Amino acid sequence: MGFSVPWTAAIQMLVLALALHSTAGNSHEPLIVLDNYEDNGIRVTCFSERRFSDVQVLWTDSKRHNLTGSPITPTSNTDEASAKSSILLKSGSDNAISCSIIDNVLKTSTKSTVVIADVFFPATSPWMTAFIVILLISIALVSAAIYKLKKNNETTAQAVNDKKAIADETRLLRKELETEHQNSQQAIQAIQEKFEKAMAELDFRRARSNAVNITLDSDCKHPKLSLKDKNRVVSTAEKKASRDLIVVANEGFSEKKQYWEVEVGDKPEWELGVLTQNERRKLKNEKMEKPPEKEYWSLWLSEGQYHCSWKIDTITSEDQKCPVVGIFLDWEEGMISFYNVELMCPVVSITQEFQGKLYPFFNPGSDKQYLGIRPVSIPSPLTSL
Repeated sequence: MGFSVPWTAAIQMLVLALALHSTAGNSHEPLIVLDNYEDNGIRVTCFSERRFSDVQVLWTDSKRHNLTGSPITPTSNTDEASAKSSILLKSGSDNAISCSIIDNVLKTSTKSTVVIADVFFPATSPWMTAFIVILLISIALVSAAIYKLKKNNETTAQAVNDKKAIADETRLLRKELETEHQNSQQAIQAIQEKFEKAMAELDFRRARSNAVNITLDSDCKHPKLSLKDKNRVVSTAEKKASRDLIVVANEGFSEKKQYWEVEVGDKPEWELGVLTQNERRKLKNEKMEKPPEKEYWSLWLSEGQYHCSWKIDTITSEDQKCPVVGIFLDWEEGMISFYNVELMCPVVSITQEFQGKLYPFFNPGSDKQYLGIRPVSIPSPLTSL
């Protein structure tokens, strides 16, 4: 038939491998094998290892046309046995065939398919010898290349390992440097924060050294405010907090530096600041029933947020709790500053060119809690600072 025995065996093995690969997915599927070359064709056999009481084997081509195979051959004499059937394929026929084994009792079926290329059918091909020679040469070249690559890989692997060790060591050193840098930055930041806190405390103590006594003017207050001991004020109004519930101090300042403290406790609303003599006179003429309009500078608390009369945005404070507020007026420098006395840190500062006397004023809100001026001991001014 044009093939020697070794070539025939080789082709049988290749086709068998293809068939086994196609059908190895499930142990219950039919197994398709090649028996031998027959009549210029290939004898293909289909069988199953399962046992059946009533079984049918159906052969079909790629177009699902039925093919005639050999009768089912029982493999034992018992009531239940496995079955086997074969079919002869010739060159030029549909080389894609399927074998279905139908269990008539369980009403189930399993199927396997195999495709055999024309090149495997018995025929004399002038290209076969050249193909085999090229194949063998290719195998030899591939083997040589694999051997060379293996040797090169051993050398490369060592170089890669060395490079990896260096990279790991470099990464470790870099991580240590980053950790040291981070620790240094944290230490510097901590020192800077301590320095800023110390400077803020020094600034607060310098301002506090200019403490003065403040008393409330009973003739310059809103009708709904009640005074006690000339340094405490509370609202008797029934309505919600209003900006017009203010009382003005007796003392006015037009030079040097002054500092005073106000206890606001946990009051939800209050306002503290200074106003001009003209604004004070205007308020008295209007019987203190209107809030100051323009010539005043203040800090107030409303709905948990600090506000400044000369700033649009709310003021962010590190600690929103400010039970005692310190007010520092530097008339000559044109600045009024508000401090959190407990933390000895500034809340906000306002700069403005002042003219004439400035009078402290106070708004206790309408929560029926007293707002009081806290006496401050007057130490010697820290002129050296």
